[in-house]
Amino acid sequence: MKKRRVKKMPIVILLVIIIGICVGIYFLMNSGSNSKSSSKKSSKTKTTEKVEKDTTKKMSLVAVGDCLIHGAVYMDARTGFNSYDFSGMIELVGPMISNYDLKYYNQETIIGGKALGVSHYPRFNSPEEIGDNMVDLGFNLVSLANNHSLDKDETGILNSNEYWKTKDVITAGTYSSSDERNDIKVYEKNEIKYAFLAYTTTTNGLNVPKGKEYLLNVYSDEQAKEDIDKIKTQVDVIIVSMHWGDEYVFEPTKEEKEIAQYLSSLGVNLIIGSHPHVVQPVGYVNDTLVIYSLGNFLSGQRPMGIDKTIGLMVGMDIVVKDKKVSFENIDKNLLYTYSTTYDTKYKVYPFKDLDDSILNGYKDLETKYMGIVNSEVKYD
Repeated sequence: MKKRRVKKMPIVILLVIIIGICVGIYFLMNSGSNSKSSSKKSSKTKTTEKVEKDTTKKMSLVAVGDCLIHGAVYMDARTGFNSYDFSGMIELVGPMISNYDLKYYNQETIIGGKALGVSHYPRFNSPEEIGDNMVDLGFNLVSLANNHSLDKDETGILNSNEYWKTKDVITAGTYSSSDERNDIKVYEKNEIKYAFLAYTTTTNGLNVPKGKEYLLNVYSDEQAKEDIDKIKTQVDVIIVSMHWGDEYVFEPTKEEKEIAQYLSSLGVNLIIGSHPHVVQPVGYVNDTLVIYSLGNFLSGQRPMGIDKTIGLMVGMDIVVKDKKVSFENIDKNLLYTYSTTYDTKYKVYPFKDLDDSILNGYKDLETKYMGIVNSEVKYD
């Protein structure tokens, strides 16, 4: 009996070893399966997170005010017979706008062609070089609708439109035909589709030729609604340039506030204002960001007081997420147009580059005008 038990012992041990190996393999396989399942789950989570991140789209925009080229300004830019160079006047702004996708300004004085004669107030016509130099600096979004658009009548507008068609920029506000005016373009940047519209509420008493109302976008609630309804389902963002309000007034007028509220109700996301020639507040109407007035960018209004030499630059990121538009990194900077008492040596200075030898008391002035820019607009 003892001998038999001794012989059976190796069989028992062998069975134990085999069972142990099987159990080990079972757990090893389950562990691998769980690992793969966990890996798949982790991968799926990462993919979901990536998709969520990809739904957020962003483009940047910077805006400056009016290019109001008075006689003193273009005479200071004169380099010879019928030739001009404004580049030195605006060069300091270049580095501040270089990283933005869209760079806006208002060409207040029409570029109607030198054949019509370069002229100044009250009926302006600016040399082509001002447009050349602004585009060379990087500006690519230009409003052409303002109270001086008709200064050189229909011919001036047609010439201006032909000039701008030679540039790689987006313009709005004046048109050469009814078809052109009604063909509202949809643009795209960083996968964001947007539209750019421009209107003026005033024409200095000059009338658009009858039957040719397409030449200039004169604002009306009805026209704005028709334009916006036409494209709002095709775009993510609607930008409107508004030439409105009263000159030399720091507070937005009743007209400005009413139009801002109405455009907001139509779905406009960003309103950029001009005409007062002085800075006004920047704020929200519902979810619409409104820059009521950027003031002057480059002008010859120094004899009319310091207020007219101070302009505003506003930069921002326009963010689109889940079909909702918001604004981030809103950056506001003041600009100063310097000139001598003899109306020479015109130059636009960012306030960060100023000292008292250029503008005496500039720090106190910065506090004053930024106070206006940041003030709250009250609605009834």
